[in-house]
Amino acid sequence: MENRKLVKDIPAEDLIVPVRAQGRLARALDSDIFYSWRTSPVTVVATFVALSLILLAVFAPLIAPYNPFNPASLNLMDGFTPPASTGAFTDNYFLMGADNQGRDVLSTIMYGSRVSLFVGILATLFAMTLGVSLGLIAGYNGGTIDAVIMRVTDIQLSFPAILIALLIFGIARGLIPANQQESMAVWVLILAIGLSNWAQFARTVRGATMVERQKDYVSAARIMGVHPILILLRHVLPNVLGPVLVIGTISLALAIIEEATLSFLGVGVPPTQPSLGTLIRIGQQFLFSGEWWILFFPAVTLIALALSVNLLGDWLRDALNPKLR
Repeated sequence: MENRKLVKDIPAEDLIVPVRAQGRLARALDSDIFYSWRTSPVTVVATFVALSLILLAVFAPLIAPYNPFNPASLNLMDGFTPPASTGAFTDNYFLMGADNQGRDVLSTIMYGSRVSLFVGILATLFAMTLGVSLGLIAGYNGGTIDAVIMRVTDIQLSFPAILIALLIFGIARGLIPANQQESMAVWVLILAIGLSNWAQFARTVRGATMVERQKDYVSAARIMGVHPILILLRHVLPNVLGPVLVIGTISLALAIIEEATLSFLGVGVPPTQPSLGTLIRIGQQFLFSGEWWILFFPAVTLIALALSVNLLGDWLRDALNPKLR
Protein backbone atom coordinates (compact mmCIF):
# COMPACT_ATOMS: atom_id res chain seq x y z
CA MET A 1 0.00 0.00 0.00
CA GLU A 2 2.83 2.40 0.84
CA ASN A 3 4.45 1.76 -2.53
CA ARG A 4 1.15 2.44 -4.30
CA LYS A 5 0.77 5.70 -2.43
CA LEU A 6 4.30 6.73 -3.29
CA VAL A 7 3.72 6.14 -7.00
CA LYS A 8 0.36 7.81 -6.79
CA ASP A 9 1.86 10.88 -5.17
CA ILE A 10 4.44 11.38 -7.95
CA PRO A 11 3.38 14.13 -10.38
CA ALA A 12 2.34 12.87 -13.80
CA GLU A 13 4.93 14.99 -15.63
CA ASP A 14 7.74 13.35 -13.61
CA LEU A 15 6.60 9.94 -14.85
CA ILE A 16 6.08 10.98 -18.46
CA VAL A 17 9.61 12.34 -19.02
CA PRO A 18 11.47 9.07 -18.23
CA VAL A 19 8.95 7.11 -20.30
CA ARG A 20 9.47 9.45 -23.25
CA ALA A 21 13.24 9.19 -22.88
CA GLN A 22 13.05 5.40 -22.84
CA GLY A 23 10.79 5.45 -25.88
CA ARG A 24 13.17 7.69 -27.83
CA LEU A 25 16.12 5.49 -26.88
CA ALA A 26 14.23 2.35 -27.96
CA ARG A 27 13.32 3.94 -31.30
CA ALA A 28 16.92 5.04 -31.84
CA LEU A 29 18.24 1.54 -31.13
CA ASP A 30 15.62 0.08 -33.49
CA SER A 31 16.27 2.56 -36.29
CA ASP A 32 17.73 1.74 -39.69
CA ILE A 33 20.72 4.01 -39.07
CA PHE A 34 21.75 2.22 -35.85
CA TYR A 35 21.25 -1.15 -37.52
CA SER A 36 23.43 -0.04 -40.41
CA TRP A 37 26.09 1.14 -37.94
CA ARG A 38 26.25 -1.97 -35.78
CA THR A 39 26.27 -4.33 -38.75
CA SER A 40 29.29 -2.61 -40.31
CA PRO A 41 32.50 -3.68 -38.54
CA VAL A 42 34.54 -1.04 -40.40
CA THR A 43 32.22 1.71 -39.21
CA VAL A 44 32.30 0.48 -35.60
CA VAL A 45 36.11 0.43 -35.61
CA ALA A 46 36.23 3.87 -37.25
CA THR A 47 33.86 5.23 -34.61
CA PHE A 48 35.98 3.80 -31.80
CA VAL A 49 39.21 5.19 -33.28
CA ALA A 50 37.75 8.65 -33.94
CA LEU A 51 36.16 8.93 -30.49
CA SER A 52 39.33 7.69 -28.79
CA LEU A 53 41.52 10.25 -30.55
CA ILE A 54 39.02 13.05 -29.92
CA LEU A 55 38.75 12.21 -26.22
CA LEU A 56 42.53 12.00 -25.87
CA ALA A 57 42.81 15.45 -27.45
CA VAL A 58 40.00 17.03 -25.41
CA PHE A 59 41.27 15.72 -22.08
CA ALA A 60 44.97 16.10 -22.89
CA PRO A 61 45.63 18.50 -19.96
CA LEU A 62 44.26 15.87 -17.56
CA ILE A 63 45.69 12.63 -18.95
CA ALA A 64 48.86 13.62 -20.84
CA PRO A 65 51.98 12.30 -19.04
CA TYR A 66 53.74 15.67 -19.34
CA ASN A 67 53.06 19.21 -20.45
CA PRO A 68 55.25 19.49 -23.56
CA PHE A 69 54.82 23.27 -23.75
CA ASN A 70 56.06 24.03 -20.25
CA PRO A 71 59.77 24.90 -20.56
CA ALA A 72 60.33 24.26 -16.87
CA SER A 73 59.43 20.58 -17.28
CA LEU A 74 61.71 19.98 -20.29
CA ASN A 75 65.27 18.73 -20.24
CA LEU A 76 67.28 18.98 -23.43
CA MET A 77 69.41 16.08 -22.25
CA ASP A 78 66.35 13.84 -22.76
CA GLY A 79 66.28 14.70 -26.46
CA PHE A 80 66.06 11.83 -28.94
CA THR A 81 65.17 9.27 -26.25
CA PRO A 82 63.90 6.13 -28.06
CA PRO A 83 60.37 4.83 -27.48
CA ALA A 84 59.64 2.85 -24.31
CA SER A 85 62.76 4.24 -22.63
CA THR A 86 63.69 6.38 -19.66
CA GLY A 87 65.55 9.64 -20.12
CA ALA A 88 69.32 9.46 -19.81
CA PHE A 89 69.49 12.19 -17.15
CA THR A 90 65.97 12.09 -15.68
CA ASP A 91 63.44 9.54 -14.50
CA ASN A 92 60.93 10.55 -17.18
CA TYR A 93 59.52 7.60 -19.09
CA PHE A 94 58.74 8.18 -22.77
CA LEU A 95 56.34 5.60 -24.21
CA MET A 96 56.67 7.01 -27.74
CA GLY A 97 60.08 8.51 -27.26
CA ALA A 98 61.18 12.14 -27.00
CA ASP A 99 61.84 14.70 -29.73
CA ASN A 100 64.88 16.91 -30.24
CA GLN A 101 63.80 19.25 -27.41
CA GLY A 102 63.23 16.45 -24.91
CA ARG A 103 59.45 16.67 -25.20
CA ASP A 104 57.36 13.54 -24.75
CA VAL A 105 56.06 12.60 -28.22
CA LEU A 106 52.85 11.10 -26.78
CA SER A 107 52.05 14.33 -24.95
CA THR A 108 52.84 16.48 -27.97
CA ILE A 109 50.51 14.33 -30.08
CA MET A 110 47.68 14.81 -27.58
CA TYR A 111 48.16 18.57 -27.43
CA GLY A 112 48.80 18.82 -31.17
CA SER A 113 45.58 16.93 -31.92
CA ARG A 114 43.68 19.56 -29.93
CA VAL A 115 44.90 22.27 -32.30
CA SER A 116 44.22 20.19 -35.42
CA LEU A 117 40.69 19.29 -34.30
CA PHE A 118 39.95 22.85 -33.17
CA VAL A 119 41.00 24.29 -36.54
CA GLY A 120 39.32 21.52 -38.54
CA ILE A 121 35.97 21.68 -36.72
CA LEU A 122 35.67 25.47 -36.72
CA ALA A 123 36.80 25.72 -40.36
CA THR A 124 34.23 23.09 -41.38
CA LEU A 125 31.44 24.84 -39.44
CA PHE A 126 32.37 28.15 -41.04
CA ALA A 127 32.43 26.64 -44.53
CA MET A 128 29.15 24.83 -43.84
CA THR A 129 27.40 27.98 -42.60
CA LEU A 130 28.61 30.09 -45.52
CA GLY A 131 27.98 27.44 -48.17
CA VAL A 132 24.53 26.45 -46.90
CA SER A 133 23.43 30.10 -46.66
CA LEU A 134 24.56 30.92 -50.19
CA GLY A 135 23.12 27.67 -51.54
CA LEU A 136 19.71 28.38 -50.00
CA ILE A 137 19.68 31.92 -51.38
CA ALA A 138 20.75 30.83 -54.85
CA GLY A 139 18.38 27.87 -55.07
CA TYR A 140 15.34 29.70 -53.73
CA ASN A 141 15.68 33.00 -55.60
CA GLY A 142 17.21 31.86 -58.89
CA GLY A 143 17.82 34.45 -61.59
CA THR A 144 20.78 36.80 -61.39
CA ILE A 145 21.59 35.98 -57.76
CA ASP A 146 21.77 32.29 -58.57
CA ALA A 147 23.93 32.93 -61.63
CA VAL A 148 26.43 35.10 -59.76
CA ILE A 149 26.79 32.71 -56.81
CA MET A 150 27.15 29.66 -59.05
CA ARG A 151 29.76 31.33 -61.28
CA VAL A 152 31.83 32.19 -58.20
CA THR A 153 31.39 28.60 -57.05
CA ASP A 154 32.53 27.25 -60.43
CA ILE A 155 35.62 29.46 -60.39
CA GLN A 156 36.58 28.33 -56.89
CA LEU A 157 36.02 24.65 -57.64
CA SER A 158 38.37 24.93 -60.63
CA PHE A 159 41.33 25.53 -58.29
CA PRO A 160 42.74 23.16 -55.63
CA ALA A 161 41.54 24.06 -52.16
CA ILE A 162 45.09 24.14 -50.78
CA LEU A 163 46.10 26.87 -53.27
CA ILE A 164 43.08 28.98 -52.36
CA ALA A 165 43.85 28.52 -48.66
CA LEU A 166 47.47 29.58 -49.25
CA LEU A 167 46.30 32.68 -51.13
CA ILE A 168 43.78 33.68 -48.45
CA PHE A 169 46.28 32.95 -45.67
CA GLY A 170 48.92 35.14 -47.35
CA ILE A 171 46.51 38.04 -47.90
CA ALA A 172 45.20 37.87 -44.32
CA ARG A 173 48.70 37.72 -42.84
CA GLY A 174 49.64 40.75 -44.92
CA LEU A 175 46.74 42.76 -43.47
CA ILE A 176 47.47 41.84 -39.84
CA PRO A 177 50.12 43.84 -37.93
CA ALA A 178 53.39 41.95 -37.37
CA ASN A 179 53.02 41.97 -33.58
CA GLN A 180 49.64 40.22 -33.81
CA GLN A 181 50.35 37.66 -36.52
CA GLU A 182 51.36 34.85 -34.17
CA SER A 183 48.35 35.28 -31.87
CA MET A 184 45.97 35.48 -34.84
CA ALA A 185 47.54 32.63 -36.82
CA VAL A 186 44.99 30.01 -35.75
CA TRP A 187 42.02 32.22 -36.65
CA VAL A 188 43.57 33.16 -39.98
CA LEU A 189 44.06 29.45 -40.68
CA ILE A 190 40.40 28.75 -39.85
CA LEU A 191 39.31 31.57 -42.16
CA ALA A 192 41.54 30.36 -44.99
CA ILE A 193 40.42 26.73 -44.81
CA GLY A 194 36.76 27.70 -44.38
CA LEU A 195 36.76 30.03 -47.39
CA SER A 196 38.43 27.36 -49.52
CA ASN A 197 35.79 24.69 -48.80
CA TRP A 198 32.37 26.40 -48.86
CA ALA A 199 31.70 25.89 -52.59
CA GLN A 200 30.76 22.20 -52.37
CA PHE A 201 28.17 22.97 -49.68
CA ALA A 202 26.68 25.76 -51.78
CA ARG A 203 26.39 23.63 -54.93
CA THR A 204 24.76 20.70 -53.11
CA VAL A 205 22.31 22.82 -51.12
CA ARG A 206 21.41 24.89 -54.17
CA GLY A 207 20.37 21.77 -56.10
CA ALA A 208 18.35 20.39 -53.17
CA THR A 209 16.67 23.77 -52.60
CA MET A 210 15.58 24.01 -56.24
CA VAL A 211 13.81 20.67 -55.80
CA GLU A 212 12.19 21.59 -52.48
CA ARG A 213 10.89 25.00 -53.60
CA GLN A 214 8.66 23.30 -56.18
CA LYS A 215 6.84 21.22 -53.56
CA ASP A 216 3.38 21.94 -52.22
CA TYR A 217 4.40 22.80 -48.65
CA VAL A 218 6.61 25.66 -49.89
CA SER A 219 3.84 26.94 -52.18
CA ALA A 220 1.40 26.81 -49.26
CA ALA A 221 3.78 28.81 -47.08
CA ARG A 222 4.12 31.43 -49.81
CA ILE A 223 0.34 31.74 -50.19
CA MET A 224 0.03 32.20 -46.42
CA GLY A 225 2.44 35.13 -46.62
CA VAL A 226 5.31 33.55 -44.70
CA HIS A 227 8.55 35.51 -45.08
CA PRO A 228 11.06 33.84 -47.45
CA ILE A 229 13.70 33.70 -44.73
CA LEU A 230 11.31 31.78 -42.47
CA ILE A 231 10.42 29.46 -45.34
CA LEU A 232 14.09 28.70 -45.89
CA LEU A 233 14.87 28.15 -42.21
CA ARG A 234 11.72 26.30 -41.12
CA HIS A 235 10.78 24.29 -44.19
CA VAL A 236 13.58 24.02 -46.74
CA LEU A 237 16.67 23.79 -44.51
CA PRO A 238 15.55 20.72 -42.49
CA ASN A 239 14.96 18.83 -45.74
CA VAL A 240 18.45 19.50 -47.14
CA LEU A 241 20.42 18.76 -43.98
CA GLY A 242 21.02 15.10 -44.90
CA PRO A 243 23.51 15.78 -47.72
CA VAL A 244 25.00 18.65 -45.72
CA LEU A 245 25.85 16.37 -42.79
CA VAL A 246 27.51 13.88 -45.12
CA ILE A 247 29.58 16.56 -46.85
CA GLY A 248 30.40 18.13 -43.48
CA THR A 249 31.77 14.87 -42.09
CA ILE A 250 33.96 14.27 -45.13
CA SER A 251 35.00 17.94 -45.18
CA LEU A 252 36.14 17.66 -41.56
CA ALA A 253 38.67 15.00 -42.55
CA LEU A 254 39.80 17.13 -45.50
CA ALA A 255 40.09 20.22 -43.28
CA ILE A 256 42.30 18.35 -40.80
CA ILE A 257 44.56 17.20 -43.65
CA GLU A 258 44.56 20.70 -45.15
CA GLU A 259 45.58 22.22 -41.81
CA ALA A 260 48.35 19.64 -41.47
CA THR A 261 49.55 20.42 -45.01
CA LEU A 262 49.66 24.17 -44.36
CA SER A 263 51.43 23.66 -41.04
CA PHE A 264 53.88 21.27 -42.70
CA LEU A 265 54.65 23.98 -45.26
CA GLY A 266 55.33 26.41 -42.43
CA VAL A 267 52.35 28.72 -43.02
CA GLY A 268 50.03 27.24 -40.40
CA VAL A 269 50.00 27.50 -36.64
CA PRO A 270 53.11 28.92 -34.92
CA PRO A 271 55.68 26.61 -33.26
CA THR A 272 54.47 27.76 -29.84
CA GLN A 273 51.17 25.90 -30.38
CA PRO A 274 52.05 23.13 -32.82
CA SER A 275 49.51 20.89 -34.51
CA LEU A 276 49.99 17.45 -36.02
CA GLY A 277 51.25 19.05 -39.22
CA THR A 278 53.90 21.02 -37.33
CA LEU A 279 55.01 17.89 -35.46
CA ILE A 280 55.35 16.04 -38.78
CA ARG A 281 57.40 18.92 -40.21
CA ILE A 282 59.72 18.76 -37.21
CA GLY A 283 59.97 14.97 -37.37
CA GLN A 284 60.87 14.77 -41.05
CA GLN A 285 64.09 16.67 -40.31
CA PHE A 286 65.35 13.72 -38.25
CA LEU A 287 63.91 10.82 -40.26
CA PHE A 288 67.15 9.91 -42.02
CA SER A 289 69.29 10.38 -38.92
CA GLY A 290 67.63 7.43 -37.15
CA GLU A 291 65.07 9.22 -34.92
CA TRP A 292 62.13 7.79 -36.85
CA TRP A 293 59.64 7.97 -33.98
CA ILE A 294 59.50 11.79 -34.03
CA LEU A 295 57.82 11.60 -37.45
CA PHE A 296 56.20 8.18 -37.34
CA PHE A 297 53.78 8.54 -34.41
CA PRO A 298 52.33 11.98 -35.35
CA ALA A 299 51.94 10.81 -38.96
CA VAL A 300 50.12 7.62 -37.90
CA THR A 301 47.85 9.67 -35.62
CA LEU A 302 46.97 12.06 -38.46
CA ILE A 303 46.26 9.17 -40.84
CA ALA A 304 44.11 7.35 -38.27
CA LEU A 305 42.11 10.48 -37.42
CA ALA A 306 41.49 11.55 -41.02
CA LEU A 307 40.75 8.01 -42.23
CA SER A 308 38.30 7.21 -39.41
CA VAL A 309 36.37 10.45 -39.92
CA ASN A 310 36.31 9.86 -43.68
CA LEU A 311 35.00 6.31 -43.22
CA LEU A 312 32.25 7.64 -40.94
CA GLY A 313 31.32 10.13 -43.65
CA ASP A 314 31.09 7.35 -46.24
CA TRP A 315 28.90 5.29 -43.92
CA LEU A 316 26.67 8.26 -43.15
CA ARG A 317 26.21 8.91 -46.87
CA ASP A 318 25.02 5.34 -47.43
CA ALA A 319 22.91 5.25 -44.24
CA LEU A 320 21.00 8.42 -45.19
CA ASN A 321 20.40 7.25 -48.76
CA PRO A 322 16.92 5.65 -48.85
CA LYS A 323 17.76 3.80 -52.08
CA LEU A 324 20.44 1.77 -50.26
CA ARG A 325 18.32 0.76 -47.27
